[in-house]
Amino acid sequence: MNKVLSVAKTILAWVFVVFCLLMAIGCGSASGSTLFLITAVLSVPLKIIRNLWDTALGIKEIPDLPEETSAKWYQVKKKKEQKAHNNAVEDQKKRRFFKPLIITVAFIVSFAVAMENSETVSTADSVKESTEVASIEVTEEVQETVVPTETPSPTQTPKPTATPTVAPTVTPEPTKTPEPSPEVVAKASEEFSLSNVAVYSGSPYVEINQNVPYFADSELSKTSYEYYSDLDSLGRCGVCVASVGQDIMPTEKRGDIGSVKPTGWHTVKYAGVVDGNYLYNRCHLIGYQLTGENANNKNLITGTRYLNVEGMLPFENMVADYVKETGNHVMYRVTPVFDGNNLLASGVLMEAKSVEDNGAGILFNVFCYNVQPGVTIDYATGDSALDGSVSVKEQSTPKPEVTQAPVVTTPTPQPEQQPPSATGSYVVNAKNGKIHIVGACPATGTGDNAMTEPVYFNTYEEAESYSISIAPNQSKRKCGNCYR
Repeated sequence: MNKVLSVAKTILAWVFVVFCLLMAIGCGSASGSTLFLITAVLSVPLKIIRNLWDTALGIKEIPDLPEETSAKWYQVKKKKEQKAHNNAVEDQKKRRFFKPLIITVAFIVSFAVAMENSETVSTADSVKESTEVASIEVTEEVQETVVPTETPSPTQTPKPTATPTVAPTVTPEPTKTPEPSPEVVAKASEEFSLSNVAVYSGSPYVEINQNVPYFADSELSKTSYEYYSDLDSLGRCGVCVASVGQDIMPTEKRGDIGSVKPTGWHTVKYAGVVDGNYLYNRCHLIGYQLTGENANNKNLITGTRYLNVEGMLPFENMVADYVKETGNHVMYRVTPVFDGNNLLASGVLMEAKSVEDNGAGILFNVFCYNVQPGVTIDYATGDSALDGSVSVKEQSTPKPEVTQAPVVTTPTPQPEQQPPSATGSYVVNAKNGKIHIVGACPATGTGDNAMTEPVYFNTYEEAESYSISIAPNQSKRKCGNCYR
């Protein structure tokens, strides 16, 4: 009997599914068709659908209780288990009731939506038909009652002159700034290893890969662009890449960068040991004179004065001079090299290759040491101390960070070392960036305006603070005596 009832329920379920499918096909409403289709799927009497229903409603089979025994302890236990069993059976009955209820509600909603849409369409058709009939009746009445009168010939009106249509101005789409491929950004880090770099021995930099950069020919770009990697989890800078051209070089003086505090930053002075007294500078990975990036925290690392002036600056000047003189592009990549989780970089890898002449003008691959002669540095934190190798005239005690240190500090002239009073032009050494008066080389102490002790200026700004006039036609030319 139970089997017959099960077969009958299955047949009725399939009939209901087919009916819902037919309603979905014949329904003129998209929403109604969708609802009938969903109802049909929910009603399919397949095992997989039943399992989904059982899982959704939490339906499961309740096993029968074991046969009773005569033991008193078992009778007590049996009563508790029987009660729990009965409760579970009742709960499953309630859960099984939700399936037909949900299907019924879905069918009613589907049918209601279909009927509502049908009535709307029927009403619209009726209104349209009534309007057409009324229009026909009015037209026929007018035709029967209205007597046509003779219409005078209209005076010919001159045709208006056509107003020329002004074509809208098409705004050209801005040229998309090119970006380097992931290979260009990651290549130097993959090819270079800090473990292969010789220990600092007195030179501010050392050549890498026989002074040949790691650029592939396909990575050289004649279109100017610049790219700065996002800071890592420790807040440290990553690889910076640029195709340096005249169109992205700055046309105004550099602004303040004191708001940026790169990792490992400390404001500490060692007077008489460090040029300009301050140990650390905010070092641009790609120099401001190349791309005009100012207070960009992705482009500034904590570097020693020695790294900034003796290590990186000569190469930055070399690239800037080449681009200004030739109008060509220079592929330029600077990679700060951190050992482990150190907050202070051990140094920077600088690569450059002129594009249009395939490296004939500019070609170098060097590692610049982030060191300061006479000072021992803890690269994990940026802490420092004198190592005793350099004699100190006057030392200021390192103190916690309170004020911002300028990137370029104007050196304080010694009393016996006053700037020359000459008003002539000054030249800049093309290799080391030093500035001195024409015809008076401080390195040799010769010339009419020579000083007893050498006085150099590292930047135009420093020279201007001494009221020195830099002749444009004399800038960046070689000095035969101090060229080194």
